[in-house]
Amino acid sequence: TDSADRGEMRYCSTRGGVHGWGFRDVLFSGYAPDGGMFMPETIPIVSPATLRSWSSLSYQQLVTEVCSLFIPEDLIPKHDLEALISSALSKFSVPDAVRMVRLKNSLSVLELFHGETLAFKDLSMMCTAHFLEYFLHKEDRRATILVGTSGDTGSSAISSTSGLSRVDVVVVFPRGRITMVQERQMTTHLEDNVHVFAGNSDDIDVVMRKLFADQELVKCHGLMSLNSVNWSRILVQLVTFLYAYMQLSGVQETEGDELAELEVVVPTGGAGSITAGCIVKQMGVPLRVVAMVNCNDIMHRTVQSGDFSMADSVKQTLAPAIDIQDPYNMERIFWMLSGKDGALVKKMMEQFQMIHRLSLPERLHKEISSALSSGSVSDEGIIEIMVKCWEENQYLVCPHTAVGVWHHYHCPIRPGENRCCLATASPAKFAGAVLKAGLTLDLPEAVRALETKETRFKDLEQGDNWEATLREHMEAVRSARQRGELFYSLAKAS
Repeated sequence: TDSADRGEMRYCSTRGGVHGWGFRDVLFSGYAPDGGMFMPETIPIVSPATLRSWSSLSYQQLVTEVCSLFIPEDLIPKHDLEALISSALSKFSVPDAVRMVRLKNSLSVLELFHGETLAFKDLSMMCTAHFLEYFLHKEDRRATILVGTSGDTGSSAISSTSGLSRVDVVVVFPRGRITMVQERQMTTHLEDNVHVFAGNSDDIDVVMRKLFADQELVKCHGLMSLNSVNWSRILVQLVTFLYAYMQLSGVQETEGDELAELEVVVPTGGAGSITAGCIVKQMGVPLRVVAMVNCNDIMHRTVQSGDFSMADSVKQTLAPAIDIQDPYNMERIFWMLSGKDGALVKKMMEQFQMIHRLSLPERLHKEISSALSSGSVSDEGIIEIMVKCWEENQYLVCPHTAVGVWHHYHCPIRPGENRCCLATASPAKFAGAVLKAGLTLDLPEAVRALETKETRFKDLEQGDNWEATLREHMEAVRSARQRGELFYSLAKAS
């Protein structure tokens, strides 16, 4: 049976210092007060019978069913939840928000990029923003979303919150490290609640952690995070794996407790999707999860040899959204697979934050390498797959998706097995890589239009005190809001 009483769903920190929180408080907090990340105290088990009953649901219906396991009815009644999710997914460019594409040689690709910013994050970000606005409206208050981004998170956070009446969004992106499309998707939003800053990548995270660690500041501005530190983002991503399972495993044909297995191949950066996949496994769904990375291979090293250590620098690759050396969601996986050992996770993560090196305890490494497999792909490999996919199917994949599809071509599927590769972004965002592969691209109208739009953002220079600049900016916005004035019309006036 399904062991989930919705009224009882509580959340705790991966570092053991916080227990018994409700969904609403977790939604508004990002990191837990003890520096850890929030996870459900108990993970609901979904029975084979329930999986079969879900097999005919649309993606949108499945989001409602899955979210209702983790969000108690007394917080968001189910009819409200349905309406929020329906509204969140209403602007996607395909009817069911996602699309499964079946290609030659048993290659199935689940396209997750049909939202406004053409990246998978739009799915969970839109839902999360709607959950936020729901509570803010109910409680008559405001919040400020603060995001450091490696490219897609920022534009997705802006797209999902722009124009929302009770939210300000402050985004810092790495100048020169992202594509022109990614940059313009952020800087061309001129709504009054959108505030964009450009800085250089490696320091962004440090500044973000400092600002979030200041409890006074967090309280004063209703400061919160929308990156995949936020549990709600992971929650919605669970649906990706369940939907893939419903579509490809033939679950309707199985009987009793017998369920077929599905392998899901995931291009991996911050490890949010991988975390979602591991949780869905714990919910009783027979998945094999494959984490594929580019030459920033900390994830691959962790799975292969237990070496969770950052390289000296982030290498720039053709798949920039996964150019990540600190896959911070791994903390959630460490917690889950260590038997929820908060003390161990706290010790490990504090060491990692200090010296950026960590050798996993042998038992934990064993658990991880049996839960996940992994691979690492070079830029040459990315190009090879983009070309191959095009030649075989007239189907264009983005460089991140190519990192996943590489696994499909290099580890052929055995007869009777099921596999799904996640397509995390549209090739239209990565014209440079498409060009490098010698392929051509029809840019969607929305992307072409970005070139001529007006932009607005503020530069953060190397020597500046970014932390102080961001604090001053948020304070100025807050006082303008309190006086009932629009911030940017003030800025023009001053």
